[in-house]
Amino acid sequence: MSGMRLLVAIELPDAIKYRLAALCSGLHGAKWTDPAQMHLTLRFVGEVDAPVAGDIADALGQVFAPRFELELAGIGDFTARGRPQVLWVGVRLNAALATLQGKVEAAVRRAGIAPEPRKFHPHVTLARFDRGGGWTNFVRYVTAHEPFAAGPFAVDEFVLFRSVLGSEGATHHVEVTYPLTYARDAAE
Repeated sequence: MSGMRLLVAIELPDAIKYRLAALCSGLHGAKWTDPAQMHLTLRFVGEVDAPVAGDIADALGQVFAPRFELELAGIGDFTARGRPQVLWVGVRLNAALATLQGKVEAAVRRAGIAPEPRKFHPHVTLARFDRGGGWTNFVRYVTAHEPFAAGPFAVDEFVLFRSVLGSEGATHHVEVTYPLTYARDAAE
């Protein structure tokens, strides 16, 4: 295998994916994310060769962090040139999530990957847009679905995914699952 596209993420419980799936309609120009593929990205790595993928997997195995609870809250978007590009559900940021993300970033960098230049903005992608989606429809959609909240839910592991791009979007395959520890174990 010459290369693979990797990302590090938190898988979502089925009950949360079910809640998110209920949001996935009614917006012109949206390419909806398959609920089975929904996750919270801690670090997008990108395309790497097999030896580097092994280094990343090993470095992530040295990440020790406590289990925690997470809650999804709010709907928002990333825009480019004045148009929505990505529709997302936000995450109530908490110290444990920020700590885990920082440790994942440090591990990936130790494996030789360049630092992530963008600030961490935790979210779950609901849809991506082609050029046709208009602001009027978008604002109406967000207004109809706010306020949105789901959870809290337990986060007791994170995952290294291999991401395969296809005509229907990306499909994520678990490469390695890393358990989080109980709080007292993480301190040791």
